[in-house]
Amino acid sequence: MVDPFVPRHCPGGERAARDQRTAALRTFVRQAEATQASTGHHNRNYVVPVSKEVAAELGRAPGTPVTVRVRRHDTLSVVIRTWQDEGAVLKAVRDALPDAPECLARGDGFAVHSHVEGVPLSSVCGNGKPVDTLLVKALVELLARMTRVRRSALPPLPADWPAHRTDSQAFLKCLARLADRQIRRPNWDKFGGLFTALGVPEDALLALADRVPAMARRPYGLLHTDLHRDNLILPYDGTPPLVCVDWELATYGDPLHDLATHLVRMRYPAHQWPEVIDAWVAAVRAVRPAAVTGVTKDLRHYLDFERAQSVYPDVMRAARSLEESFTQPRLDRATEQVRRALTAAQGPLGLGRVPAKQEIERALFRWLMSRGGIRGREWPGQGHGWEPDPRLPEHPAFPAAAVRDALLAEGGAPADRVFKGTAHLNTVVWVPGALTPVVVRRMLPDVCRREPSYLSEHAVLRAIQESGARVAAPRVLALGRSYPDDPFAVHTYVGPRLGLSPDHPVNGLRPHEADALVDQLCELTKVDHTRLDPNAGDVDFHEWMKEQLVGLVQSLPKESLQLARALGLPDHWRLREILSRHRVSRRKAVLLHGDLNPWNLVRRDDKLALTVIDWEMALVGDPLYDLVRHIHLTPTSREIRERMFRRWERGLDPEYTRDWFLDRHVYRRIEIVRSAYVDLDRLVTGASLDAPNVRRAVDSYATTLASATAALGLPMPATVDPHLARALA
Repeated sequence: MVDPFVPRHCPGGERAARDQRTAALRTFVRQAEATQASTGHHNRNYVVPVSKEVAAELGRAPGTPVTVRVRRHDTLSVVIRTWQDEGAVLKAVRDALPDAPECLARGDGFAVHSHVEGVPLSSVCGNGKPVDTLLVKALVELLARMTRVRRSALPPLPADWPAHRTDSQAFLKCLARLADRQIRRPNWDKFGGLFTALGVPEDALLALADRVPAMARRPYGLLHTDLHRDNLILPYDGTPPLVCVDWELATYGDPLHDLATHLVRMRYPAHQWPEVIDAWVAAVRAVRPAAVTGVTKDLRHYLDFERAQSVYPDVMRAARSLEESFTQPRLDRATEQVRRALTAAQGPLGLGRVPAKQEIERALFRWLMSRGGIRGREWPGQGHGWEPDPRLPEHPAFPAAAVRDALLAEGGAPADRVFKGTAHLNTVVWVPGALTPVVVRRMLPDVCRREPSYLSEHAVLRAIQESGARVAAPRVLALGRSYPDDPFAVHTYVGPRLGLSPDHPVNGLRPHEADALVDQLCELTKVDHTRLDPNAGDVDFHEWMKEQLVGLVQSLPKESLQLARALGLPDHWRLREILSRHRVSRRKAVLLHGDLNPWNLVRRDDKLALTVIDWEMALVGDPLYDLVRHIHLTPTSREIRERMFRRWERGLDPEYTRDWFLDRHVYRRIEIVRSAYVDLDRLVTGASLDAPNVRRAVDSYATTLASATAALGLPMPATVDPHLARALA
């Protein structure tokens, strides 16, 4: 079509006219931006009348209201985008949904759409309120009509889209991987450490994709994927009843995904969900019967995905809200928002326990403090400071200023430097001017640990250092509390150079490592344990250990005890009776690590071979116990096991080793039984399931249970529910 404003004889006239129209359109957009905007998550929307200068370009009479949509550049990347051109999608839906907005023009970062006269559903029926039945019917009819949009009318799909256009399982797998690629990865450098501190692992979405089960086949169709109350307009004249806007997140796939995102984002009250689902099934069945196959079985998988991927935008938006202006009410709201998101995603992502409110609040505050430039009237002056613990004097090589720098760097540490265990959060940071990195170590609040701590970790590490024993253990550099009432310790870092993950002997020790660990256990005899526990040498360690186990069983919650009885494990009275049959010889007491699982050992490149970390469960007692517990917790071949016992016997005086050959079986029996109760309780409560040593233990619980009942001389009960038995296996 020839532009009437371009003289035919003028060289380059067409280009000049086009440039003139583009300039006029940009001026129109800039003028629109000077008006009040309706701000969404991804765009700023300005409703303005068409000016004379752009009326011809937009194909609308001057004064006609249009919507100018300007892409926001200050937002996080928190959505899955299949197509970048919303206008092409709107063009494709015109036949099926003639009342949808029309894209009149688009440019770099903006688009002009026809304006839908009306009010958003959210303004007359807010989140959580039930939606009128007639509106629900109109709504699901919109979703049903989307299935009529021809694939050929839509823009090309990405190359990695499922090849078979009815494969629901492949589509959901594709969604999970896209969420990882487009949502998690772009934000991981900034927020990865925060997610790790909250217990969300880096591979959570990819693991979810691998777990997607087989599903019924449904023909693909056009999906809106963001149909919530703000994106549904009630026209003033009531014709049609509803119009859906904001198509920028549209995609092509299983229609059941659109129903799931709609159910979650519309915030229906729980009692209205069945009504909406039934209405959707009836509406879609009338248009495309094959699209409702398997709804009852498969809807939950899409709901799980929606809740799983939502944890990323919800947590990041909560954290970002604190950067804008810090106040305690904002921190409280952000904490609650994060807790809700983690609770919803816990099952779908296979997370461990949801952190307590105090743990979330502290993690958010540390992340915020690391950002710098925090604004807000209620910003506490002590936020950047810390209070030293008088039990530990200032370290000459790590003064108070260095501690402050470590705390400021902690919240912004990348995910590969944040390590969350069963009871501690460890963050590796580099302090300016220091030659090596350090570890900021914090006790997790409200952690349910069935195995208690007996000694102060910092006192144990100081005693080891001052003894001169050749034990490779971290050194304590600082001890104190930071805001808000958050205790911490700073240790020397004992892992490899930054960028490499610590190497743990998770599959067992090599021969030279087994020798080195035994030698370090022997060196612990040089530590003056009387400074740590003056009365330990007067106690029969074995009898004390049995009573600790009986007390642990007695303190288990009712749900764990009920399941234990169902599986044939005795109550605490019967357990005490069985354990009382066994005795061990008395050996001279020494300092024990108490928890030598593989993740508490870090490989190193020198004669010591291993650094022993995490001394919070240290205690004083029988030296045989530390070795037996290590072998129980670590995959160990018979050759390595015998090698360690023989070297240990040769390295110590007889007062430490007498009758070890007989007594090792007694301690092994105690550890097997302890694991049966502790791991069962973790399965019931979900405590510490995100720690790798705990995950490996509970994954093999069926074997642990069989070994424990055999060690106690008890049969497996014949009445165990077969479904429960298979689940434990």
